[in-house]
Amino acid sequence: MEAGTIVGLLADPARLKVVAALALGAGTIEDVAGVSGLSLKDVALAARRLARAGLVHRDGHALALHTEQFGAAARAAAATAPPVEPLSADPEQDAVLRAFLRDGRLVSVPTQRSKRLVVLEHLVHVFEVGVRYPEREVNALLAAWHPDVAALRRYLVDEGLLTRESGVYWRSGGYVEV
Repeated sequence: MEAGTIVGLLADPARLKVVAALALGAGTIEDVAGVSGLSLKDVALAARRLARAGLVHRDGHALALHTEQFGAAARAAAATAPPVEPLSADPEQDAVLRAFLRDGRLVSVPTQRSKRLVVLEHLVHVFEVGVRYPEREVNALLAAWHPDVAALRRYLVDEGLLTRESGVYWRSGGYVEV
């Protein structure tokens, strides 16, 4: 069974509740109805659809979830997923960036200085070389990465990646492609 099929089945709130109840140990239509708050009719209809798709085994009033279908679908989806583009050409730096960045956002600021430097050197690329930025613009650019813009700004200045003078910032460090 494909992951998309499972997601489609679970997009229906009644079927999702039936699967949740079965995953939590319900074993009959009556048990599922009691746990989920659904009517017996709604449980029976949802169970029939889930059984036809192969996600649930139905034997009279007894129900059993084919949990192995979830793992198999996840493995199949992962095998066909396009390769993830590296965030850095250096495998060690890429590993650090993957640990702290999710969907283009910084999930936390690394406490270890060496890892923080890798992240900061990645972030500093949002600033163009030779351009001066008022603090408000620096905050707006950094807010796209993480809500604590003051900490990021301070780290970037402390590590010599940005320079500040009279409330104006400019890029003064980090790798620059030529």
